[in-house]
Amino acid sequence: MKPTTSNEIRQAFLDFFDEMKHEVVASSPLSQYDNPTLLFTNAGMNQFVDVFLGKEQRPYRRAATSQKVMRVQGKHNDLENVGPSPRHHTFFEMLGNFSFGDYFKSGASRFAFDFLTQVCQIPEDKLWYTVHTDDDDAYTIWVDEIGIPPERALRMGDETNFWMMGDVGPCGPTSEIHYDWGPDACTCGEPECGLLLDNGCDRWLEIWNLVFMQFNQDEDGIRTPLPKTGVDTGMGLERLTCIMQQQMVTYHTDLFAPAMDKVQALLGHSDEERLAQETAYRVIADHGRAATFLIADGVRPGNSGAGYVLRMIIRRAARFGREIGFTQPFLAEVAKVFINQMGQAYPELVNRQELALHTLTQEENRFARTLASALSQLEEVAADLQAQGVTEIPGDVAFNLYATRGLPLEITRDVVKERGLTVDEPGFVAARRAHAAASGAGAFGQYETGSNVYADLLADLLADGRLERGVEYDPYSGAEMESEIVGLMQDGAVVKTAVSGDKIEVVTAATPFYAAAGGEVSDTGVIRAAGLEIRVDDVRQPTAGLVIHVGQVASGEAKVGQMVQLGVDDGRRADIRRNHTATHILHKELRARLGTHVTQAGSLVAPDRLRFDFTHDAAVDKAALAQIEQAINQAILANLPVHISFMGQKEAIENGAMALFGEKYGDVVRTIRIGDGRRPYSFELCGGLHVNETAEIGLFHFVSEGAVAAGVRRVEAVTGRGAAAFVAERLDALDRVSRQLNAPVGEVETRLESLLAENKALQKELEKWQRQAAKSQFDDLLPQVQQVNGVNVLAAQVEAADVDSLRQMADWFRDKARSGTAVFGAVINGKPLIVAAVTDDLIKRGLKAGDLVREVAKIVGGGGGGRANLAQAGGRDAGKLPEALAAVPGLVAQKLA
Repeated sequence: MKPTTSNEIRQAFLDFFDEMKHEVVASSPLSQYDNPTLLFTNAGMNQFVDVFLGKEQRPYRRAATSQKVMRVQGKHNDLENVGPSPRHHTFFEMLGNFSFGDYFKSGASRFAFDFLTQVCQIPEDKLWYTVHTDDDDAYTIWVDEIGIPPERALRMGDETNFWMMGDVGPCGPTSEIHYDWGPDACTCGEPECGLLLDNGCDRWLEIWNLVFMQFNQDEDGIRTPLPKTGVDTGMGLERLTCIMQQQMVTYHTDLFAPAMDKVQALLGHSDEERLAQETAYRVIADHGRAATFLIADGVRPGNSGAGYVLRMIIRRAARFGREIGFTQPFLAEVAKVFINQMGQAYPELVNRQELALHTLTQEENRFARTLASALSQLEEVAADLQAQGVTEIPGDVAFNLYATRGLPLEITRDVVKERGLTVDEPGFVAARRAHAAASGAGAFGQYETGSNVYADLLADLLADGRLERGVEYDPYSGAEMESEIVGLMQDGAVVKTAVSGDKIEVVTAATPFYAAAGGEVSDTGVIRAAGLEIRVDDVRQPTAGLVIHVGQVASGEAKVGQMVQLGVDDGRRADIRRNHTATHILHKELRARLGTHVTQAGSLVAPDRLRFDFTHDAAVDKAALAQIEQAINQAILANLPVHISFMGQKEAIENGAMALFGEKYGDVVRTIRIGDGRRPYSFELCGGLHVNETAEIGLFHFVSEGAVAAGVRRVEAVTGRGAAAFVAERLDALDRVSRQLNAPVGEVETRLESLLAENKALQKELEKWQRQAAKSQFDDLLPQVQQVNGVNVLAAQVEAADVDSLRQMADWFRDKARSGTAVFGAVINGKPLIVAAVTDDLIKRGLKAGDLVREVAKIVGGGGGGRANLAQAGGRDAGKLPEALAAVPGLVAQKLA
């Protein structure tokens, strides 16, 4: 049966390649947390790069995926075209099949042809094929093996039909399959319209690209055959759906039409109104879908990296929504359409629905608070520049709108484009970098590619046979292991030996040490042999298949080829185990008490404490924390068993396992199940170390709760030995307080409350006597009032406990004198403080308290200011206070002259 809906087409593709003996691999997340050169997954082959490069071995040689893809950066940035274009999107699904040294050109071509013509039943005469000019093999396969008419198999050059991973590395020719919409769809107007013109004519739709990884290109541009060839293909689901539903515009297919229908229903638009606002409808549908998937994959709105992109597309959609009539948040309703429509294919949408809807609404509300003023300010800037004949918004102005009003560059660009203006984007980037440098923060989107020294080391170890498939990594079976040193590095260089005192990186053929990952710190310990001891301070996995022990040679000489005994600090590891299992229990109880929108947003699992960041908008009060802590300790005391097992990632997710944001999982995953039965207490994917039973954790206690970022909270806690030490320290402190108060521990709170009440009463009595003393002192000063140009002036140094006493004297003077000015000074805590008061009638004559106190303060080396009738100042030189007060009459005379 021919697939027609987008869901049927996706499933038909995966089913076909499953029948063709391919492993159906789940889509990797959109966010590329572990790749410093890439914000988002932008191709189906991203998750297989290490396989193609020979750095990673998988239990299959054929794979097929429906990969989630985002293209909003670099050469793949389609953002400006989203909306006006009938086919451009920020997010799309890439259907792909891959061969890792298995089939090559013939197999890939046959699979593609059979799927399109037999499964999809696309007429053969609607399909056209291109191959590289020099690829006779591919041409022969299409024409002679498969039977494509020669006139529909075309040869083209490097620009269209050659693929390269980079300037050096794997590369090869490609073969593309195109769909012909027919002569009526021609937009180029050429009499001989055809694929060879490569002029962007809408008649021809590229639907499938077959990449044949055949060569390795060196720095000199010389290409040599790869020892093992590979195939990487990609076909956009959106484009294939267009063909199957005979719609030339992707927004008119069932991938987007339901969401746009929802927008129309929410606004109550007629079909004519919808057509008139087609661009806005498209932007909302595209961005709503992209944002929903990003949030489900763990991205949070932010000011840098992936978080910036998410915030930008939400705000861009919200701005278009406001333009067509929305006055309240609406993207959550759009998101529900995609969750219902695509949730079966991508379960994370359903599992994180509450989080997605909550985040979208929260971000829309946050933007709404500044949108009107931001757009108003932008309109003013644009109008002023146009009046001056300027057609470009300066970059620093655009950045200021983002920094102060939250208006992303992309929205600024949209708005001014409607007025015929552009934005100085290099200037925006320069202003952003200057701001980042001044604030000590990294600039958005700036990533540096790390050194490949570790990849080179691994390649050498594999090539010379010292490693068969990479380091045998087993931190789960025990704390000790015998192995061989197969590699040493010092200061980034490979060495053969290292002696006492050398800081060193050690590679062994196998290791029981846990390498830092998933928020859990690494093991520490020692590597020993006869006469040799290496202290291991850190363990890292810089590339798949390689584990590095970082430390220092404490004694002896380390040599490549030496047999050694590796030993983990098991006591420290036990503390880490307690804290790690406790984070799983904590995660469960936070979701149970605060809501299922709570998801992990970061963590630290160390031997002395655990830190857990989670999505939540409000502070967790002490009462709620106490309830959560009690529930956690109940789970610990229940001594629930902790089961660790391996299973397929897809199977684990389908069985309810929770995958954590930012983690990269393989096809086979390690699961941690706390509790027994079909509905365990907790079930998560995790590669970390854990206790065998929850009672091993001992005690759990929160030590802090606070905010990390907008919508993200952080708790810290201690368990086991750390909790015991924490409790002992607090009990000791309580005993000390008990002794100082001369009260039993059970009566400390009552005794303390009594003392605080007594202190409060004494404080009130003291304040009463201070006011009386100040009033008496003020009355004694009144005879010192001078006449300056007929104005009452009083300047005096007084004894005062605080600035409030000085302010009170100033108020008494205004009440008493009715017309005049007074300046009072006092030395409080070794610093001069000055307060000035001016009555309203003199303010009208130009005498202001703020101006007066500022001039007086200069003499004592300070400054200040305030209102016209009352102001205060401070200084550094108390010894000059008499001089400063003596200058008051002259200053008053000058002001009134």
